[in-house]
Amino acid sequence: MTLTKRDLVIRISEETGLIQTQVFEVVQKTLDYIAESLAKGDKVELRNFGVFDVKIRKARVGRNPNKPATDVPIPARATVKFKAGKEMRAEVLKLTPKT
Repeated sequence: MTLTKRDLVIRISEETGLIQTQVFEVVQKTLDYIAESLAKGDKVELRNFGVFDVKIRKARVGRNPNKPATDVPIPARATVKFKAGKEMRAEVLKLTPKT
């Protein structure tokens, strides 16, 4: 099952009694500000949730699976990393299958 932005808006609206359009605007602004900060290279830390950070991946040489003898240069690039917070990690660990 996937939780979408729309699902979040509906759940928050039902729990708070706010109009869905107001909730959508707040959720969207929150996501916009997170993306804006990351685009500037800033770290975004949400306590008990996690940390978003921009990392630069080094340039490397890849291989084309259809032509393994051919090297494909992959340039350095920025990527977003997420590290889950302590409470989220603890909740997700509960999904670990028992052996």
